Formats: sequence, structure tokens, C-alpha cells
Amino acid sequence: MSIKKTVFKRKIYDAFLQWKRESDGNTALLIEGSRRVGKTTVVKEFIANEYESSIFIDFTNAPSEVNDLFKDISNLNYLFLRLQFIYHVNLVERKSVIVFDEVQTQPLARQAIKHLVADHRYDYIETGSLISIKKNVKDILIPSEEEIIHMNPMDYEEFCWALGDKTTMPLLREAYDKKMPLGDAVNRRLMREFRLYMLVGGMPQAVLTYIETNNLEKVDKTKRSILNLYENDFAKIDSSGKMAQLFNAIPGELTKNASRYQISGVIKGGRDDRLYDEIANLVSSGTVNIAYHADNPSAGLSLHEDIHRYKLFVCDTGLFITLAFWDRNFTENIIYEKLLNDKLSADLGYVYENMVAQMLVSSGNRLFYYTFPKEKSNENYEIDFLLARRDKVCPIEVKSSGYKTHTSLDRFKDKFSRNILDRYLIYTKDLRAVEDIICVPIYMTPLL
Repeated sequence: MSIKKTVFKRKIYDAFLQWKRESDGNTALLIEGSRRVGKTTVVKEFIANEYESSIFIDFTNAPSEVNDLFKDISNLNYLFLRLQFIYHVNLVERKSVIVFDEVQTQPLARQAIKHLVADHRYDYIETGSLISIKKNVKDILIPSEEEIIHMNPMDYEEFCWALGDKTTMPLLREAYDKKMPLGDAVNRRLMREFRLYMLVGGMPQAVLTYIETNNLEKVDKTKRSILNLYENDFAKIDSSGKMAQLFNAIPGELTKNASRYQISGVIKGGRDDRLYDEIANLVSSGTVNIAYHADNPSAGLSLHEDIHRYKLFVCDTGLFITLAFWDRNFTENIIYEKLLNDKLSADLGYVYENMVAQMLVSSGNRLFYYTFPKEKSNENYEIDFLLARRDKVCPIEVKSSGYKTHTSLDRFKDKFSRNILDRYLIYTKDLRAVEDIICVPIYMTPLL
């Protein structure tokens, strides 16, 4: 008897449907994202539901005869006949799809997309890690007929769905839209449930481990296996080990509360101009989220980003927490239990900041932040995140506790009041308004 594999509901499925409907075979769909984020699983579900037949080519273990086919694609009739014979599938014109899984390992297949799409008989979907895709395209022609979608870890609503909860996010949307407090008792319960999402994270394999075992120590082992996979991937790209060093240092860099990621504090003699490729590869890998400093906090933030001043966040906060406690072979359940109950004697502000970054990215935002000097001091005020909304900006301050002090938001208003639409303070308490600051519980971040 076969065991049915658990498939979680993912929002990206709707984006696939939109591509299929609007493209009508005129573009291929390229799904990029970090390893283990769930690309292959959702693609397999999509092609099973939406096509009459499909050929799924996993280039990490495809037979040599399949790889050899892409050395000469001058005769597409022959190519399709051979693929149908090898995979025992009958392709139906405009009703079938061919998937190139892990396409970064076969650059010639990606180059062939231009001609395959022009042929228009079938649809084409590609998946891969962008870091490896970029490494392996030096000698090929990149097709312009690709529509690229980035896949992130499961967001909070998808996590709730996985746990059988379909009511929390609709409740939060209604409360946020009406700016209606939920009450301290409800907020405490919601924060405990949200902290579980922070601890487990949004990598499907970790979520499944939690559902099957209800054991956070086992979840931690799953997350460590994913982090080890990332480190192995980094080593394939960068034999010096600097990429891994930069990635592993992210929790420590955030705890310093510095106004930027300080490469020199991670790698001796390290400078941005010398390690630009390593940082770019980390971003391309999908394993990190990057926030650039906006030199002018006004509409059009991308026009004012400083590519030499940035902060790095781990793409998934569950992985971030495991990375933060990497000094042991495993993170004990007692650590997770204290984190879950907000009883750990440590400042968790950096964890919440990473979580906010993750949720903002999942909601389709690019990350920006802003710093400016304090009066008569060498220190800076810092706006943790800036959102562009209409022709204004919305400054965000993230706090792990109270809301009564928000000096950075106040000083920012003094300097840039004309540029501001709304001011947000993201924290762990109930929804409320304090003067013109909207205090938002962290679990409502996706609604901003």
C-alpha cells in the first residue's frame, strides 16, 4: 500500500494558475528559491491537477540519454518523441507540460527554452536555485521567454493552514481593517501560537516534522539538516568558505544592533568591494533577505538605496533560531520551551526583527531601512524598516516588549513629516493607536 505524501496548501499555486492562463504557452515559468522551500512539491501538485499529461525531468538524476538530447535541438520532433519514449508519457499539444527540475544542473536545457516556447506545442516549467543557475550560464544564451516567480518559505497563514487553522488570519484581517483591539487574553494566546511559527519556521520539511512528532528537538534536527545542505551548497560555489562564514554570522551581527552588516567583524580584512560576489551569491541563493539603507527616505526607495550599506536576515526565522544556537550539536527542548513561553532570559529583539523582515518579503515588499545621527552623539537613530505606500513612506520600529518609548519614530517624524503616510510600531502586545502611531502585534505584520 502506497503512503500518500503530505502536500501543504501554498499561495504560489494561484500564481502558477495565473501564469498558465495569461501566458498561454508564450513564456516558460521559472520558479526560483532556496533549497527545501517546497518548489518541486508544489510543481508536481500543479501539473497533476492542471494538465492532461506531463514529463518531469529531474536533472540531478536524469539519464545521460536525456541530457544528450539538449546538445542538439535542431529537430524538436525527434526531441519530443525521445522524451515520450524514455518517460512513457504521451504528450498532447497545448494540454501537456514538460518540467525541468533543478534546471541549473543542465544549462543547455534552459537555453533551449527560447526554441521550445516558440514551438508552442507544450508548456514549460523550470525550477532551480538561482545561485547555481547564475553560476552555470556563463556560456549559454539566457532565454528572455521566462517568467520568474520567487518562492519563499511558508508564510504565517500557510503555516496555520498546515496545522488545520483556517480562522486565525481572517480574524486578524477583520480586526486590523477595523483597527479593533483583540483583548489581552486573546493576544497572549495568539502570540504563543505565533511564537510556534517562529520556532518551527516555514520550511515544509520542518513543519511536517512538527506535525508528525510534536517534538521541537526533532524539528531542530530537521532544520540543522537544511542548514548543513546550505553550507554544502555554499562550498560548491565558494571554496574559500567565506559565503558560509557570512551566512553563519547573521544572528551575531543582528545582536550587535549596528547600523549595517559589518563584514570586517566576520572576516578579517573583509571589505564590501572584495566580497561583493559572495554577498550577491547569498542573496541569489534565496537563503537570506537583504535590507538596503535608503539614503533618502522618500517615495521611490529603490532610487536611493545604498548597495554598500545593508543588513542581512536569514530567509526563515526557524532556521535563524537554530543558527543562533549552533554552538551545540542540537538545541534542547528546554530552550524551545522557554522561547515558546517567552521565558528565555535573553533579548529576543533580533529574532523579531528577522521575523518581520521575513514576513514583509513574503508579502511582496523589498526591504529598506534608515539611520540618522542623534543630536550631540556618535550614535544613530534607526528606522528598522521603510515601506513605500502611494507617494509616501511608512516607517517601522520593531520592539520585543513595550510601546511607550519610540524615540526613533518620533525623531523621524520631526525630520520627514511631509514624507510620512503612517507610522508603525511592531511589537508583542495588542493592536492599539498611540497618538498617530499604529501599534501592531507582530502576527499582523503581513497586513501592513
